[in-house]
Amino acid sequence: MSAAGKITALPDRVGTATLNGLAYVGGLARLTGESAYAAFVGPFRGQRLRLRRAFHQAMAVGVGAIPIVSLITFFVGLIMALQSAYELRRLGAIQFVADAVAISIIRELGPLITAIIVIGRSGSAFAAEIGTMKVTEEVDALETMALRPVVFLVAPKFLAMLVMVPCLTVWADFMGVMGGALFGVAGASFTLMSYLRATRDALVVSDILTGLVKSALFAVVITAVGCREGFATGGGAEEVGRSTTTAVVRSIFLVIAVDLLFTALFYWTNRG
Repeated sequence: MSAAGKITALPDRVGTATLNGLAYVGGLARLTGESAYAAFVGPFRGQRLRLRRAFHQAMAVGVGAIPIVSLITFFVGLIMALQSAYELRRLGAIQFVADAVAISIIRELGPLITAIIVIGRSGSAFAAEIGTMKVTEEVDALETMALRPVVFLVAPKFLAMLVMVPCLTVWADFMGVMGGALFGVAGASFTLMSYLRATRDALVVSDILTGLVKSALFAVVITAVGCREGFATGGGAEEVGRSTTTAVVRSIFLVIAVDLLFTALFYWTNRG
């Protein structure tokens, strides 16, 4: 194709990509709506919710992720303290290192790092599990037995993620603050109690609520993308790997997009 032809075709390609993106987001919204209905409304209308399966998913998503979440967020908190102290010391404001760490961790880094770890551990596992069931025709078997795959497979994951990701985020926030406290005690003349008091004084309730609301939205996005990619798996074992990779990449992109939208909304509604 000539250069002129490529330029002429560009609007069509952009339009097609936009429509495909909107259709994908619409599919995620529909899957999320069906999962929420199955988890919160269905049980009151005689529809069985697999609570035991949801409990096992919660253990895998939440308890299994605690060691890696603790280690990474502790290091991130320590890094944030070191980076903040580098600039604050030049300004003679080293006493604000606790404020900088607390606000950055609890508003932003705690929820985001937790979401990325959960994507790597659980979002990819959701895609691989459902993708394998699709390849081996177990999903078709469920439909043959009049069992809806969304109720049977997705709703327990949705419920587990919605509970455990905010809980993990609270723990990640705590470990990030403790990482900053290590520097505060060792390098900035704080005691542990004075550092924690400075952290408490730096935060307002909306900082904590913002992080928790974002983490719940991240949980919804990760579940929807992981399960959606699993159901979209084609024939052949190599398709399971493709679905898993796609789920991780798209989950990270959408989580960051949601984070951007939510942070911008928070900024514009609180700038007064």
